[in-house]
Amino acid sequence: MNTRLNRAADAPHNPSDDSANDAAALAAVAARYAVAITPAMEALIDPSDPDDPIARQFRPDKRELDSLPAERGDPIADRPFSPLSGVVHRYPDRCLLKVIHVCPVYCRFCFRREMVGPSGEGSLNDAELDAALGYIAADPRIWEVILTGGDPFLLSVRRAADITGRLAAIPHVKVVRWHTRIPLVDPSRVTPEFATALRAEGVATWVALHANHPREFTPAGAAAIARLVDAGIPLVSQSVLLKGVNDDPGVLEALMRCFVEHRVKPYYLHQGDLAPGTSHLRTSIEAGQDLVAGLHHAASGLCQPTYVIDAPDGSGKAPLTPAFARRTEAGGWLLLGRDGCWRPCGDDEAKGRDPLA
Repeated sequence: MNTRLNRAADAPHNPSDDSANDAAALAAVAARYAVAITPAMEALIDPSDPDDPIARQFRPDKRELDSLPAERGDPIADRPFSPLSGVVHRYPDRCLLKVIHVCPVYCRFCFRREMVGPSGEGSLNDAELDAALGYIAADPRIWEVILTGGDPFLLSVRRAADITGRLAAIPHVKVVRWHTRIPLVDPSRVTPEFATALRAEGVATWVALHANHPREFTPAGAAAIARLVDAGIPLVSQSVLLKGVNDDPGVLEALMRCFVEHRVKPYYLHQGDLAPGTSHLRTSIEAGQDLVAGLHHAASGLCQPTYVIDAPDGSGKAPLTPAFARRTEAGGWLLLGRDGCWRPCGDDEAKGRDPLA
């Protein structure tokens, strides 16, 4: 794994506030939360830009020590839905399988930041993995298993193939989804052998690729994505809406176009979770809705993710998609046009109603 800079002393700080980011503060951040960045991502940082969007994602910042009252260590309530180590079963038809709890990079906004890293919950041992797979096998409702963590693309080829094969042997498991940042942050790990290890007869394999800025799509990253797609694995995206990273209409549009151009279908755009020490990176929901509305009018339907938020009580995701249609008092419908104006739906006139009543 080409990961370095996992100690505060090694990690260049985010230079947006030099007076705030002194060595002692960075050491305190690193003592509380894991810090790591790969050479591939470090090389993308513009040292002349005090607000570089790559640096904001991965370099520690003193503001991470400031927690708001609403922030919490388990911001989407994984733990109440975890019947045993490594499994989160929130929705009836799918569950998370958290095999590994380390990452090649540690996102400064991570909602599991108090669970991952060298001092986190730890990866599953053989007995714990057997128990987790036994739980999945015993519940016929589980149709999809989502491998996350940590980044499961850090598994060896042998380990990945073993887990894929064991899941494929469970008759009611039909879909296996892997969540990762590795194709872009450490692309050399995505070998043809690893891509093969993700597939097995009897299950459909999907990969959800996490990226937040178009600059992350390097030539090496593009090649890693192509190795997965050309191996027959469909890819979807997930991104987090982040202040100073992608909360700009042009940047968000470029990011979604990058996904599509690399054969990755935009899937989720997440509102930032209430993880401790992340308020400086969160946008407002209203700002997110404005950005998503602008994206809807500016880009192809292929480029449209679903804007979602995870409920803090663990009850699941809620779409935050802005409304493009609304009822009139007369029971008709108005549609929001690209120019921001509301216009009547032709169906109202066909039914003899006054669309503007």
